[in-house]
Amino acid sequence: MRSQIIEHATIEKIVPGGQGIATLKNGKKAFVWGVLPGENVDFEITKNKKSYCEGIVKNIINDISPHRIKAKDVCYLSTSPWQIMDYNYELKQKKALVEECLKQVHINANILPTITDNKDFYYRNKMEYALYWDNDKAKIYPAFRKRGSHQKIPVTQSSIERPEIFAEVQNIVQDLNDKNEEARKYQSIMIRCNQKGKVSSALFENGKSHPKMQNLTDAILGHKYAYSPNGFFQINLPVYELALKEIKQNIETQNILDLYAGVGSIGLSVTSPEQKLILVESNKDAFKELRHNCNGNSSRAVLDKSENVPSYIQPEQTVILDPPRAGCDRKLIEALISSTPKVIIYLSCNPITQARDISILMTKYNLEKVQPYNFFPRTPHIENLIILKRI
Repeated sequence: MRSQIIEHATIEKIVPGGQGIATLKNGKKAFVWGVLPGENVDFEITKNKKSYCEGIVKNIINDISPHRIKAKDVCYLSTSPWQIMDYNYELKQKKALVEECLKQVHINANILPTITDNKDFYYRNKMEYALYWDNDKAKIYPAFRKRGSHQKIPVTQSSIERPEIFAEVQNIVQDLNDKNEEARKYQSIMIRCNQKGKVSSALFENGKSHPKMQNLTDAILGHKYAYSPNGFFQINLPVYELALKEIKQNIETQNILDLYAGVGSIGLSVTSPEQKLILVESNKDAFKELRHNCNGNSSRAVLDKSENVPSYIQPEQTVILDPPRAGCDRKLIEALISSTPKVIIYLSCNPITQARDISILMTKYNLEKVQPYNFFPRTPHIENLIILKRI
């Protein structure tokens, strides 16, 4: 077992990764989980590099933040490390982090207050659990990975996912224990449920192909979607709908191009039958579901990478972007600048790469709106919507 290295620090602020940052006596930067600005803490180093280190709080010495609250779950650092701050402070921090990401690329913008449905627990519709073997009790428990290590921690309560999901994992684990199974035989348990509480789950066994999970359906702004539980689909649909309503209000053209379309839940939800909609998706499984969700309407689904279809970008068009965390391919950004569609609507789960892309697009566009959404309460993850209109 490695020996613990404990350091002392005063936390300066929260950074986009979600940790608190501090400067140690030797000048090294420390990124610490479980802390809030202004607090003096001892923390255990979990990663130690030449110019920075990472760690987890061990003890708050003094100057406890007035925004600190008691975490709801023992496992909070693994699943939702912002359980330690009051909810209004979380919303303000997310707004501030979006502002910081934009300032890093020299964009000063009016950031609107973070939108929420005020449901900060029991919202996730998808979870994946590890399995933990308790030698003393000869029993399996659902588990999460301990932050900063590969160690598993058993979980008897978790409040970030919908109750139907945690009930299902307990049932699966109970069945394994009734059969005297061993945790090492299995990789993980994946569970998803829809808004009506219908659950689809799978137990992934080591060395065997993953079983096919039963597809689920959900209605978003009146449009019905079928999707695979282990594919990509938003994990907080009520707040997602709030963002979609805003997107719909900013579509100014009859011609809409939805890039990185997934199963179609943005484009199909925010357009009407008389509008011309093209949806582009590169993942074959998602594309299959996308075509099903189009369900014979006038929209057109295209199987390709978004950066490979510059000919679809037109001047009198609204382009919707919802890329992965890496952001848009540079080739796509250049195509957008060249064709200059009237409106670009950019939804992102990573304000850092979003800001990078926006800084390039603003050579041809005005920044009309920056609107954060709290898709992921009690975590540092941010969903941010930016509206650009051609100069």
